[in-house]
Amino acid sequence: MSELDLAKISLRPMELGDWPRIHEWASQPVASRYQPWGPNSEQETEAFAAAAIAAWGSEPQLRYPWVATYPELGVLGIGELNIRNARWRRGEISYSVHHEFWGQGIAGEIARLLCAIGFEVLGLERVEATCDPRNGASAAVLKRIGMTYEGTLRRTVLIREGWRDSAMHSLICPDWRPPAPTLEPRWTLD
Repeated sequence: MSELDLAKISLRPMELGDWPRIHEWASQPVASRYQPWGPNSEQETEAFAAAAIAAWGSEPQLRYPWVATYPELGVLGIGELNIRNARWRRGEISYSVHHEFWGQGIAGEIARLLCAIGFEVLGLERVEATCDPRNGASAAVLKRIGMTYEGTLRRTVLIREGWRDSAMHSLICPDWRPPAPTLEPRWTLD
């Protein structure tokens, strides 16, 4: 496959019909190695999609889950922005990419778009992300989008092999550099 044009990646709210594509990677041990979820059964992935869809109708909405799509390829990954503290305008992003597309910059583009929504649409002051300290690829994504490593929180998440630490990263509004503008909108909110 030729190199993807990352400017063609867009985010849209998840639809129930997306769960089989998401399940292609959510069911794989390699995709959930550092996560408290997975490998998922079909029922778990379908339940995840249903909960993500329901989040769009919550009042107040604190969870914004999307699928990342690419023309001709469909869903390549997912991204989520969660409001962790509305009063202090603090959010947290997360992302997951189909393992067949790892190493092509897709996770970074999803993370960049999530930050754009957080800062430019939702008016956040701070966007955070965590990753397992052993997950160098995810830490590199967070660094590439301009996040600052703030330290490691110990024993924060229980995964299959035991307690995991979380490397904390953040980006604050004054340091935000928006992605280059494109002619087409890169996300939808409904």
